[in-house]
Amino acid sequence: MTSHVGKQSNLLINNRISLFQAWQSSRHLARHLALHFGLAVAFLFTVVMSPALAGDRPQSFADLAQALTPSVVNISTSTLVNRDGDNPLQFPPGSPFEDFFEEFQDRDNPRTAQALGSGFIISAEGYVVTNNHVIDGADAIRVTLHNDRSFDAELIGRDEKTDIAVLKIDPADEVLQPVSFGDSDQMRVGDWVLAIGNPFGLGGSVTAGIISARGRDIGSGPYDDFIQTDASINRGNSGGPLFNLDGEVIGINTAIFSQSGGSVGIGFAIAANLANNVVDQLIDFGQTRRGWLGVFIQEITPEIAESFGLEDERGALISSVHKEGPAEIAGIKAGDVVLAFNGKPIDEMRSLPRIVAESAIGKPIDIVVMRDGKKLTLSVTLGVLEEAEESGLLASVPQAPDAGDELNNEKLGFVLEQLTPEKRQEFSLGDDINGVVITSIEADSAADDAGLLVGDVIRRVGKSSVDTLDKAEAAISREMDNGKTSIVLLINRSGRDRFMAITIK
Repeated sequence: MTSHVGKQSNLLINNRISLFQAWQSSRHLARHLALHFGLAVAFLFTVVMSPALAGDRPQSFADLAQALTPSVVNISTSTLVNRDGDNPLQFPPGSPFEDFFEEFQDRDNPRTAQALGSGFIISAEGYVVTNNHVIDGADAIRVTLHNDRSFDAELIGRDEKTDIAVLKIDPADEVLQPVSFGDSDQMRVGDWVLAIGNPFGLGGSVTAGIISARGRDIGSGPYDDFIQTDASINRGNSGGPLFNLDGEVIGINTAIFSQSGGSVGIGFAIAANLANNVVDQLIDFGQTRRGWLGVFIQEITPEIAESFGLEDERGALISSVHKEGPAEIAGIKAGDVVLAFNGKPIDEMRSLPRIVAESAIGKPIDIVVMRDGKKLTLSVTLGVLEEAEESGLLASVPQAPDAGDELNNEKLGFVLEQLTPEKRQEFSLGDDINGVVITSIEADSAADDAGLLVGDVIRRVGKSSVDTLDKAEAAISREMDNGKTSIVLLINRSGRDRFMAITIK
């Protein structure tokens, strides 16, 4: 391992030396050409080289690191962990060994588990931001400043969906140096950044790198918006800040991609524009208060776009609408494609939940949808997501009429049957799920290739609701007669509605 790292380091150094030598050679060549061909060549040289020289790396990060390090803290947590299981050693009452072994076991039970992380100060009053996973389940939280002074910390609020937590310490006579959030949307791929934290308990560690990518979705939650960086981030850096060269926090270091557990130059930081809103809510309310639209959405595939007559795959496709939710009240329907929300375009499906969550609650908001080839602007008043979760509204789904009999479609390769009480019991389907159920799929058929499964309930074919097998057969025939290469089905699987496209063979 040491040899391999050494080779990589030598390679990196050699590459840097080669680049420097090439740059020097370019300068000599330019001077030589300028003497022979005049200022025009020199001007051309300047134009060609200036993009490469724009935004040069600073001579040193020392001044910036010195100014920012006092704002970064180490966070240590302790958790009492009880040892489960009965005592294997049993003694009769009054035995001299009874007291001895009880005292011995009390020393081992419970035990204390400790963990380390990072954070940063955002106010002179002592508010500290970190990751939720750093303090999750902790019985005691301790914050240590750069000067080694330690304080007990109070948990103000935490949010599992974005992995953010806010702590508070009483600084007493300590003068704290807070930092502020910057505008992460203004950061560009290639911009320099600085990470400061507590990797492996080594407080005040500073690393530098660039932004490798923006808007990463790493599957950690419904609102993923990560900045990817090659600044070295390791265990213990979690919760620490990612700074721009203006000294603003543009990200919260949260995760790394690594098979070994060490840094390989792929780290992820929660974007500041997402974190800032969450932090404000945790301080104000002790919890988040997100907007709730009341829909299930999915991505638009090329097959679905073609079937719906869409120009491209932009937008978010609504697969179902919650009963009594804001969307249903506003007249939003399954099959609508959301193109814009609150004045912001929805280019990707995953951007809609984040925009909705950050929008004003209880006030009318415009939502632009595509329905049957026409753009509609509707007005919706968002509810509170947390209240909907507590009340059980998120579990509600729309109902549809019942259906019946059996239909064998050899062209698509499936058999459909009505939802009798016996079929509901066989496929564990609730009374609120209606349509026609797939009871058989032919191998290597169009249905098989599309990923349909036995037990899927088809609720809609194309734009037509199917509440009987006759209607399902008519809707399928209509779609095939229209010359389409694929048919979009609205199915229910495991209690969730989603659109699926089946390519006609």
